[in-house]
Amino acid sequence: MVDTILGRKIGMTQIFDERGEVVPVTVIEAGPCIVTQLKSVDKDGYTAVQVGFGEIRAGLVNKPQKGHFEKAGVTPLRRLQEIRTSDTSEYKLGDEIKCDIFQVGQRVKVVGTSKGKGFQGVVKRFHFHGADMTHGSMIHRKPQSGGATDAARTFKGTRKPGQMGNVQSTVRGLRIVRVDSDKNLLLIEGAVPGANGGMLTIQRLSGGRRDF
Repeated sequence: MVDTILGRKIGMTQIFDERGEVVPVTVIEAGPCIVTQLKSVDKDGYTAVQVGFGEIRAGLVNKPQKGHFEKAGVTPLRRLQEIRTSDTSEYKLGDEIKCDIFQVGQRVKVVGTSKGKGFQGVVKRFHFHGADMTHGSMIHRKPQSGGATDAARTFKGTRKPGQMGNVQSTVRGLRIVRVDSDKNLLLIEGAVPGANGGMLTIQRLSGGRRDF
């Protein structure tokens, strides 16, 4: 079966577990994901299930996408993604994949886009120590030397001020605390990448279930 679902980050809260301890959790609207295409070895060279998630106005969909959704017999969806699987015979176009494919205690990895923080200096971006904040210092929060002088260039990978955040980020080993299939909600212990409302991919890690 498919071990991945698409979702949207709602926010963070806290719950009490069976031992009465506070557990910080992230609430994720996980699915339902609609099957929009089935990939096969004969036609595509591999097997996968393409799913869509999130409502979108029909006017925001271009003609190729509109034809793709009409062929699948589904309404337009905001995000499409392929999920690799060894067998697609269990699915057909229009099927729903819900969050009940997960169980409490399972470990997952969550992929999202981290919060964008704009153009930042090296102290915030790379945690440089900085210099003395005194009147005699001319350095303060400047990055200082960029490398050797004989090369007459800056070496690739040198830490400099620049864009911070707004990149794909993955967090592995997060534990599922609660599954609410009626409301399509997953409660995952800890924080996940991105701002509230951001799109996420949740994938079950191999190794089965681990209860605590």
